[in-house]
Amino acid sequence: MTDAKTPFEMLPLQGEVIETIRTIYDPEIPVNIWELGLIYDVIVNAEGEVVVRMTLTAPACPVAETLPVEVEEKVRAVEGVTKAHVEVVWDPPWDMSRMSDEAKLELGLF
Repeated sequence: MTDAKTPFEMLPLQGEVIETIRTIYDPEIPVNIWELGLIYDVIVNAEGEVVVRMTLTAPACPVAETLPVEVEEKVRAVEGVTKAHVEVVWDPPWDMSRMSDEAKLELGLF
């Protein structure tokens, strides 16, 4: 018998990871990185391993070296997460259309 969880049992862990990610802010923009649309995917497997696919607003972003590390550290600290890995991707490129309505409202873009 295995202790591995089914995909449906993993959904709460994925939700907890996303809620943790929502506490992380781009230091130059007063909106969390989830609402900014910087997170492209959060994958949680049955062993509690998490892969976060994310991007940055631009390759030369001042926090390009620190923000992914912060995401990985905070995700790793979520109870039930056994491993965390952040993959920074550039395709598709980020643009303002990826921002949530909440983020656009916060930034006065409506």
